[in-house]
Amino acid sequence: MSGYARPELLVETDWLAAHLDDPNVRIFDCTTHLIPDPEKVFRAESGLADYQAGHIPGAGFLDLQNELSDPAGAFRFTTPGADAFAAAVGAKGLGGDYRIVLYSGGTMWWATRIWWMLYAFGFENAAVLNGGMQKWQAEGRPMSSADCQYAPASFTARVQPGRIVAKDAVLAALAREDAVVVNALTRAQHAGTSKTHYGRPGRISGSVCLPGLDLLDRESNTFLDAAALRAQFDAARIGMAQKVLTYCGGGIAATADAFALVLLGHEDVGIYDNSLSEWANDHSLPMEADGD
Repeated sequence: MSGYARPELLVETDWLAAHLDDPNVRIFDCTTHLIPDPEKVFRAESGLADYQAGHIPGAGFLDLQNELSDPAGAFRFTTPGADAFAAAVGAKGLGGDYRIVLYSGGTMWWATRIWWMLYAFGFENAAVLNGGMQKWQAEGRPMSSADCQYAPASFTARVQPGRIVAKDAVLAALAREDAVVVNALTRAQHAGTSKTHYGRPGRISGSVCLPGLDLLDRESNTFLDAAALRAQFDAARIGMAQKVLTYCGGGIAATADAFALVLLGHEDVGIYDNSLSEWANDHSLPMEADGD
């Protein structure tokens, strides 16, 4: 598939359409919406209403903020502990030998976020639907409003160190010549010229920018092929031999860059879980903007 080192991490719409009745395939809608809010930058809203109105036949629903984030965390999308995560996803039917397919409406990053959490806890049999709901509907494929609840599955969490990291790991990476910290937000947010920021405008000092949207074909909403992805990373000076840590506002778009790197075969990639929601509000941590 398009020259990727790990093509099994993406599923195409035609494959999924042919496997809707496969008892070994479990499909999940991961949609969340970020609604602009003058006080909170964005308000997170579950995509459950969208799911109830229409989803891929047989798909269950995963609520990232309300079911798969740490309720005791200081930030809205903080990854829960291993036991809590295993219990939550197992109850929804993820685990065992099932082939898990994740998709979302709007941006692809909600699906890649949940994929990354599964990956960070050692589950390797999950894939993202290439193009998501946008491509599925554009092709006129079937939709359903019937609720789907899969039987629980056994999920064993095996924490993979370095795949989800905290601020100390970012500070350490900034001091290393063989590491790079990557901002997946827009170039305007990276530069500090956007009105949208998370407490302080700009970027983590010393980080580079590769917006998650630059990794997609804008018309089809699918990931670029391997050569085009490599060109994007090369242009941003992100090397396949470097340790890479990605960030954004809350650890969501960061998974776009991280997922694309794993598609290309990179094995030393992590995301900064709380990203600028934490970093920009801790004035002991370095930030910079164009013109500083």
